[in-house]
Amino acid sequence: MSDPGSEVGGAEIPRQSGPPNEPIRVLIADDHVLFRRGLEMVLSQESDFALVGEAADGEEAVRKAADLLPDVVLLDVRMPKLSGIEAAAAIKEVAPVAKIIMLTISDEESDLYEAVKAGATGYLLKEISIEEVATGIRAVHEGQSLISPAMASKLLNEFASLIKKDPRSSNRVPAPRLTERELDVLRLVARGRNNREIARELFISENTVKNHVRNILEKLQLHSRMEAVFYAVREKLLDIT
Repeated sequence: MSDPGSEVGGAEIPRQSGPPNEPIRVLIADDHVLFRRGLEMVLSQESDFALVGEAADGEEAVRKAADLLPDVVLLDVRMPKLSGIEAAAAIKEVAPVAKIIMLTISDEESDLYEAVKAGATGYLLKEISIEEVATGIRAVHEGQSLISPAMASKLLNEFASLIKKDPRSSNRVPAPRLTERELDVLRLVARGRNNREIARELFISENTVKNHVRNILEKLQLHSRMEAVFYAVREKLLDIT
């Protein structure tokens, strides 16, 4: 099992001090039976998780998400019938509150971008140990984005490249004004930092970081940290080199 403060994909994520009042309801979608069984074994040993269903393809994942309304969905990127990215977009339609973590062997920039655009708030490579997924589920359920610093860098490069190719990017409505401290927080979110790391770097508390992130999302009228990063890059609120 992961220890408190263990790393997931290179990003340190704090573990909850105790189980919540209600378990985190998880749906697993992966076409590899052995991988699903491994995840099931790990989650069954954690008191704060409840595995509510499994799916072997993208279409089944969407149907079960609509029926079960899970808190977190683990989606393989490559699945039959509907890809994980297609399924993610459909799940956000039928179960908009569900948090989605993509599980993949690919760290291609285009896959990262498409996953975020489809509504994913986490992106984990399958090369990590299965036990680390539990820590990642908790982080996403608490509202954090789950993308390692290395992948965050690739994602920012993809955002910047796409924006340069978009001729409409210079004709946008002016973005809501963020404070300097909110911009500081957003820059660190964009580089894959979690709340604990942001708090340490800016010499503020984790609760203050959470409040800043909440204010940023409210000002930009967005739903996730990664949506805010994409918006900020598009509107040139962040300097990406």
